[in-house]
Amino acid sequence: MNITFALAGNQNCGKTTLFNQLTGSRQHVGNFPGVTVERKEGDILGHEGAHVVDLPGIYSISPYTAEEVVTRDYLLSDEPQGIINIIDVTNIERNLYLTLQMIELRKPMVLALNMMGELLSSGGSVDVEGLSRELGVPVIAIDALSGDGVHDLVDKAIETVQNDIRPQKVDFCSGPVHRALHSVVHIIEDHARQHNVPLRFAASKLVEGDGPMAELLDLHEADMEVINYIVEDMEKTLGIDREAALADMRYTFIENVCQKTVKHPGETKEQRRSWKIDRVLTHKVYGIPIFLGIMLLVFWITFGLVGPVLSGAFEGLIDSTIGLIDMGLTRAAVSPWLHSLIIDGACAGIGSVLSFLPTIVVLFFCLSILEDSGYMARVAFVMDRLLRTIGLSGRSFVPMLIGFGCSVPAIMATRTLPGERDRKMTILLIPFMSCSAKLPIYTVICQAFFPKYKPLVMLGLYVTGILVGVLIGFMLKSSLFRGRPAPFVLELPAYRMPSPKSSFFLMWEKAKDFLVKAFTVIFMASIVIWLLQNLDFGFNMVSDTADSMLVAIGRRIAPVFKPLGFGRWECAAALMAGLGAKEAVVSTLSMLMGGEAAISTLFASNLQAVSFLVFTLLYMPCVAAMAAVKRELGGMGKAAGMMAFQTGVAWIVSFMVYTFGLALGF
Repeated sequence: MNITFALAGNQNCGKTTLFNQLTGSRQHVGNFPGVTVERKEGDILGHEGAHVVDLPGIYSISPYTAEEVVTRDYLLSDEPQGIINIIDVTNIERNLYLTLQMIELRKPMVLALNMMGELLSSGGSVDVEGLSRELGVPVIAIDALSGDGVHDLVDKAIETVQNDIRPQKVDFCSGPVHRALHSVVHIIEDHARQHNVPLRFAASKLVEGDGPMAELLDLHEADMEVINYIVEDMEKTLGIDREAALADMRYTFIENVCQKTVKHPGETKEQRRSWKIDRVLTHKVYGIPIFLGIMLLVFWITFGLVGPVLSGAFEGLIDSTIGLIDMGLTRAAVSPWLHSLIIDGACAGIGSVLSFLPTIVVLFFCLSILEDSGYMARVAFVMDRLLRTIGLSGRSFVPMLIGFGCSVPAIMATRTLPGERDRKMTILLIPFMSCSAKLPIYTVICQAFFPKYKPLVMLGLYVTGILVGVLIGFMLKSSLFRGRPAPFVLELPAYRMPSPKSSFFLMWEKAKDFLVKAFTVIFMASIVIWLLQNLDFGFNMVSDTADSMLVAIGRRIAPVFKPLGFGRWECAAALMAGLGAKEAVVSTLSMLMGGEAAISTLFASNLQAVSFLVFTLLYMPCVAAMAAVKRELGGMGKAAGMMAFQTGVAWIVSFMVYTFGLALGF
């Protein structure tokens, strides 16, 4: 058996959760739309030779957004032998719109009704067998979160493909739409067969005015003139445009099917609860202050309550481990230079970063609770008004939100945005959102200079990044990116209890990513910094660090930062190391200063520390993010220009902070 299934459905219907159940994978799951931005593949557990591809969530098979293009191209290819269409049964009418389009593809298909438990608990029900008869495809009720019904779904999907059971119905229309579709079918039949495109699907796309489909079929100009005449006649008869006519046809069919097979409870308990909570959390006046208050609470828990205790204990464990390694090397009589490389280089660099692991894990545990509960989708809704002032819609907030974790997936998430203008502008603003890799820098500086106010300083840095992004957005809106933002439509998921499994999985993923980076990028950076610190340009060991390559390079660059208040060569060297990975700033400073405790002597005043934090917050991201920008914007020149622009902004803002601070007597 060698079968590949396409897993498709609307956004936030449980696709990735089902994918994890099918494959045993641990893909990130979020209770807000747009989590999946590119397809993911895996093998179905217990069924050798059966594979599944998780596609981005879409609402229709139209080539308007990047995720729709990814899904459309894959479904039209020969690679998937079958389709598993998962739908949120609590929003069955809206979800079935995509189902009807996929039925037209004429591939073996199974419909998975997800969240049945939620519907049943609210007094609703679905006649599963009746729905299967009406749609002409097998239908299985499941609960993707608990795994109920998943085995039955897999068995039915494999049986459907092996027996080549294709949808029994593809004709859902009547009246003028029916006449138009069947007239187009006769015109394009030979072209569709020649290019291996499902006939009914191709006809409906042409009636909708789908340009890429006309190009794919390579239709003659005369054929297109006849098709346009047929469509215009349909529009005149119905009094509505072509897209509305097809949408009305599909929803009329869906309403008739649901009247026969679905018992609605009106609103589910979860939906009623969500409406009540949203009256407060999405309030046009209180919404943003509530969000800032919640984030302040998160930072207080992370940096003031739980994080320091766990990090202190973990730091003691690291110090003990390094002490044992040091003792072992001494007893083995290892040469002094190798002893220094291992202890003062690799161990000191990795250890200084690893001590922040518990803090980062706690932060992402708190954020995962907000995300799984459905609150983060509300934040995007609340932020829509603010983002529209800079020429973007609230939909851009989702990639920006992801940017607080890591810029790389955030930049990739811009593929979900509907227009190139919004997508490119969002990519330019994402690096101003403070990524988690900068947390160790903030933590060590705050501990040294602002120990009593760490949560407030942290919140201030995040807000500063957002405000600078807003200001840059104003500039871009009236210069490079003139025009109106795309309309913003966001499905607000019902509030749900956060999943402990999902929260702990996210914690593990962040911890694993952090550890991998610590023992790869940070390890290599620590070795390079040690070599630069102990060798001159002739690659001779130096007895005085002042004669090393690192000091020479740092002193050449340091004058650039002198107007910002931190003109020491150690700062310049650390910022250079941060281009590989932002965590390397901490490991470099720890190595150069002789330990984290000595970092408190790095700056002569708190104002200098603030200026350094602001520059660190805003200057260009790591090389991985730069590579992502290059890939998404299509050229190294554009990526380099963006990074130079962002570093320039960081210099200006830091200079203003330091200059105004001096003027105010700080």
